[in-house]
Amino acid sequence: MRYELVVFDNDGVLVDSEPISNTILAGYLTELGHPTSYEDSLRDYMGAAIHRVHDLIGERTGERLPADFDEAFHARVFAAFERELEAVAGVRDVLKQLVDDDIPYCVASSGSHERIRVGHRTTGLDSWFRDENIFSAEDVGRGKPAPDLFLHAAARMGVAPERCVVVEDSRLGVQAALAAGMDVYGFTAMTPRERLAGATGYFAEMGELLGLLR
Repeated sequence: MRYELVVFDNDGVLVDSEPISNTILAGYLTELGHPTSYEDSLRDYMGAAIHRVHDLIGERTGERLPADFDEAFHARVFAAFERELEAVAGVRDVLKQLVDDDIPYCVASSGSHERIRVGHRTTGLDSWFRDENIFSAEDVGRGKPAPDLFLHAAARMGVAPERCVVVEDSRLGVQAALAAGMDVYGFTAMTPRERLAGATGYFAEMGELLGLLR
């Protein structure tokens, strides 16, 4: 394989969480007086850390979200995860092949450590990820599209950025990977290819990924 480390985004790449979380986010913001459609949420917040929601609402309205916004939002999301969340189709086969080929991998997500763990536990992916290969935007000062999270993951895993490849499904994630000096493959299952402009390559089904990495 051409790479020494495969860095996975989590939401939408490992777990099929984006439709769930963005539906909830759009509904909650609308409840709070900030009308937001599902499509708006995908465009503005997909792939971003929670602080981006606060930042954009503040910039656009001059208002602040409630102090308990993060806690209330995550409670809704986690409850929905327990009912509905599934792993992305084919991702277990990819992880098994990486293990068989002795290729290190990790997850670097804009979500919190708790969100990552809840999603992995619910879908059974927790057996594939240990504490030492889980990285969150909580671990760095700036989330995607800044390169900090991917550079942090590479450093902790002991691999030079140019020997890493990122698997992403969001515009902000592709931008972050490119800023980190890493190749990045855009997963287009629910994100139009044009929104992932600049990626090294693209794939629509997880079964296509291994061919791109070799």
